[in-house]
Amino acid sequence: MTSTHAFWLAGRQATGETSFDVTNSWDGRLVGTVSVPTEEQVEEAVAAAYAVRDEFAATPAHVRAAALDHVSRRLAERTEEIAQLISAENGKPIKWARGEVGRAVSVFRFAAEEARRFNGGDAQRLDTDAGGTGRLALTRRVPRGVVLGIAPFNFPLNLSAHKVAPAIAVGAPIILKPAPATPISSLVLGELLAETDLPAGSWSVLTVPNERMPALVQDERLPVISFTGSGPVGYAIMDSVPRKHTTLELGGNGAAVVLADWSSEADLDWAASRIATFSNYQGGQSCISVQRVIADASVYDRLLPKIVAAVEAQVTGDPSDAATDVGPLVSEDAARRVESWVDEAVAAGAALLAGGKRDGATYAPTVLADVPAGTTISCEEVFGPVLTVTRVDGEEAAFAAVNDSKYGLQAGVFTHDVRTAFRAHRALEVGGVIVGDVPSYRADQMPYGGAKQSGVGREGVAYAMDDYTYERVLVLTGLAL
Repeated sequence: MTSTHAFWLAGRQATGETSFDVTNSWDGRLVGTVSVPTEEQVEEAVAAAYAVRDEFAATPAHVRAAALDHVSRRLAERTEEIAQLISAENGKPIKWARGEVGRAVSVFRFAAEEARRFNGGDAQRLDTDAGGTGRLALTRRVPRGVVLGIAPFNFPLNLSAHKVAPAIAVGAPIILKPAPATPISSLVLGELLAETDLPAGSWSVLTVPNERMPALVQDERLPVISFTGSGPVGYAIMDSVPRKHTTLELGGNGAAVVLADWSSEADLDWAASRIATFSNYQGGQSCISVQRVIADASVYDRLLPKIVAAVEAQVTGDPSDAATDVGPLVSEDAARRVESWVDEAVAAGAALLAGGKRDGATYAPTVLADVPAGTTISCEEVFGPVLTVTRVDGEEAAFAAVNDSKYGLQAGVFTHDVRTAFRAHRALEVGGVIVGDVPSYRADQMPYGGAKQSGVGREGVAYAMDDYTYERVLVLTGLAL
């Protein structure tokens, strides 16, 4: 894993004049050296995508679907190799990396299925008024134009798939910009796309450094931007190009609510196990990881020790070891930030019940209780293996606590009562409510996105396809309807 990796320019491999190293945050070893495109090469990729947009939009559905099916199959064939690569460049435990590859397999398969049924047309009689006699409207969706997809480090393959696959499905050229910390997974995706018959120029994977992104964001030939990452960066992008169509998948501080009726020992064991696992999976570096546990007072005293025990049972260590549950964060700086937030909360009076220690880029799975309002960790996204536990009295107070946040991505509600589930769905200011489980559940075909400062728009293959297109109506006149 120490070779130099070329980027993909308009469907072919290319190298620039400079490069950067990708290192493993667990042991510091070199994973690979990645070439950086020059400004002239970036211009070539953008020009090629813009030039091919009409041709690609007219590509037969079976061609696009076949390409997507091919990528899905090849990802499945190379699962172990790609999982090892994700684990090496990201620090993700290998068991979670394997799961990420499996999800990307599904994303491309879903996109192939959607490509085959996309744009069948919606016919509407217009003779419901006299002025529409003999007229029929046919509505179809057409691509908005070239997509600029900006992917994050935490799911370097699957969240790249969520940019690329819907774009191919609708016939929109895409330029993918992977995260500098984890670009190699996306470059492997380029290898698989290069094996297909997609038109030259319809896709590029450009390892552009972050400081050069404003020029790409501002380019008028890229009318659609799909960004996943931090709130400040996402909203800065949107504010800089208010006339572009922008989808933002941003942060969260996901809450798991445990209500009074979730009260048997089996119930509480299940909740504690799921909370412990999904506050720490990916090192807590997931927008929908469990950061806040909001427990009804009637179950709090029994639930809390179960959570602490389940968190302490998480195996922290070498991400290449199949037994490891929690690996390092993406960098030592990221771990230091988490450490500082926990230290701030403890100094303000929070009770440290587990963890609270850093070793290089690794931060121990941590549980805090009685966290004072106003501390950073109580209101921001920690993006690390830390959870807080809060006692509340009743459903109304629990739902109010969930909503007491500037974020609103997803929430989990542990209840057996379907009426409570519907009340939660109505009351909680989030993009998704997961009943009987943690907020960390995501099926890649479902609509995924947030409310408030958690973003704008929705991912999930069919929903992203809608985002990348607009409705165009054709009115036929003089018909015998």
